[in-house]
Amino acid sequence: MREGENTRRERREGRSPPRDPPGKSTETHQQAVHGDFNTIAGGFAGGGPTSAARKRYSQSVLSVSDRVKPSRPPITFSDADFEGVSPHEDDPIVVSAIVMGYNVKRVLVDQGSSANIMFWEAFVGMKIPTDRLMSYAGTLVGFAGDQVIARGYADLETTFSQGDYMKTITVRYLVVNAQSSYSILVGRPTLNKLGAVVSTAHLKLKYPLPSGKVGVLRVDQEVARKCYEDSLRARRQLYVTQVDRGIQSIELDLRMTHFDSRPAPAEDVKEVSLAEGKMVKIGVSLTKEDEEGLLIVLKSNVSAFAWSAGDMPGIDPDFLCHRLMVDPNAKPVIQKRRKFGEDKKRAIAEETKKLLTAGHIREIQYPTWLANVVMVRKSNGNWRMCTDFTDLNKACPKDSYSLPNIDCLVDNASGYELLSFMDAYSGYNQIRMHPADEDKTTFMADQASYCYKVMPFGLKNAGVTYQRLMDKVLADQLGRNVEAYVDDMVVKSPSVSRHFSDLQESFDTLAHYQLKLNPTKCSFGVQAENSSVSY
Repeated sequence: MREGENTRRERREGRSPPRDPPGKSTETHQQAVHGDFNTIAGGFAGGGPTSAARKRYSQSVLSVSDRVKPSRPPITFSDADFEGVSPHEDDPIVVSAIVMGYNVKRVLVDQGSSANIMFWEAFVGMKIPTDRLMSYAGTLVGFAGDQVIARGYADLETTFSQGDYMKTITVRYLVVNAQSSYSILVGRPTLNKLGAVVSTAHLKLKYPLPSGKVGVLRVDQEVARKCYEDSLRARRQLYVTQVDRGIQSIELDLRMTHFDSRPAPAEDVKEVSLAEGKMVKIGVSLTKEDEEGLLIVLKSNVSAFAWSAGDMPGIDPDFLCHRLMVDPNAKPVIQKRRKFGEDKKRAIAEETKKLLTAGHIREIQYPTWLANVVMVRKSNGNWRMCTDFTDLNKACPKDSYSLPNIDCLVDNASGYELLSFMDAYSGYNQIRMHPADEDKTTFMADQASYCYKVMPFGLKNAGVTYQRLMDKVLADQLGRNVEAYVDDMVVKSPSVSRHFSDLQESFDTLAHYQLKLNPTKCSFGVQAENSSVSY
């Protein structure tokens, strides 16, 4: 007691208390911190996507007094939980869950995520009614600072485990259109609602049951390792693709996907020349005779490819164009102008110049609808310019034209001897906007406002419009020798000799409608025997 009073008196008098001798210090030493690295952030955690919603949530939480703490049984892990676990080097926590009557096996448990995420392919594959998808205006931010705009959210009943360990909760999923080796990612909201405790060493997830017992959910190590390998492979393919494109290519694809989500050949491909400076990819397993026959077909159809944005004449608007069908009672919205840093301003100017050069936009005055651009950091460090059509999309009804089932497309393309993968050159931009709706797509740049003359990415029903186009263009071939999902096409043939005629028929069809292909994203003559198509 005396020692404490002396110390306080010395501090009041401006003197420092005597230091402890070496080896006997009771002071707490801290490591200097220079910054933070975050994981996935966003979603409904903390109140929602807006600062006002988060402030209201914080006030409501702080205003609650005498909160009743939930009573839960103790959850522990012991050496017995190692039973059935193969030796591993930090395998991911991948489990299965039952969602909408489907047993989803690739469910990643991510304790660093503030949101539950369902990827678009899983949403479509489970045939979830589109009216279950509610609008969502926020974005998700990854640990690298990249942003992904969600297509919406859906509250779905999700069942974990079966039998005595079964527990069903309602999970709010944000649905995003991005490629992933997982179907679903569950974050902290689900773990907290489930009351779950995760042990990465034991590869188990335990949670309390209403009966007072503890449920156990085990990791399928084989599936977990396969997902992890697929994820690494996707990143490697993305890096190689970006290197192959070169720095002089003009990228007008504004889809906010981090990975290449188009169908991929199961074997390696190589580049061959059709003309000076015009390269395409073909399969490496072809015989010399078959390779020569394929090159003859490709060289005779060089005009089917677009080597730059100027090579795209576009689809005849009398045949098909994109209509918005804006609700006549909807009030036009002019968004408040957002501020950007100098680097983003330069990127906006560059992207706007590219769109003007390609003839995809035009300057406009006195617009009734006006939207901001959104700058998203790409994985290569550059900026991607997108348009915030949130307000416009809310005023447009949903087009219920159905998209093909991906599982059926994969099954229909399997078992054929030879495949060719084709991708449209900046496909959405080959469809014209209806002249009466062009002014509604106006966005603000630094010095002027511009509207789209072609169908931009981010508009509601844009994907449906493109699928309708493909169904019309390939009506005589779909199911017979071609499968198509939006702007991705696969030409399938039971034999090599038949494949050349199937390819020529496809080239003739595309030429008739002036639909151009992107040579950097096409692969021809891929051996498909004993392999599968990956969408």
